[in-house]
Amino acid sequence: MTEVHDSPSEWVAEHIQRYVDTDGADGQNWRGVPTLLLTTTGRKSGELRRTALIYGEHGTSYLVVASRGGAPSHPSWYLNLTADPQVQLQVGPDKFSAIARTATEAERAELWPKMALIWPDYDSYQAKTERQIPIVVLDRA
Repeated sequence: MTEVHDSPSEWVAEHIQRYVDTDGADGQNWRGVPTLLLTTTGRKSGELRRTALIYGEHGTSYLVVASRGGAPSHPSWYLNLTADPQVQLQVGPDKFSAIARTATEAERAELWPKMALIWPDYDSYQAKTERQIPIVVLDRA
């Protein structure tokens, strides 16, 4: 099996490890919101990169927000999946391949309020950056 590199942020890496070790029993719910594990292929390194993200659901799709706390640039995981949209997800104990894509403008208009209900800070993150924060749609491959 190819080695997976977890987030360089220590608290995120610890969250990921608990999630993996317990098959999502400890970690899928974080601060009262649902989280999943997203594994992308590094666009420069080619290495597998894993992070934990808050998610929502829309039909059979999973949704994540590339907020990076409202930073001026997109998170690395988002840049990775735009280069290679084939990703791996773990949602609780369920592990599967998925295809990622950025929501269209019309989809984003519909989905943003839904994601902001899950994590209200998304609105303040968007207010503090000039970039439009993307919503990523993840569908089983």
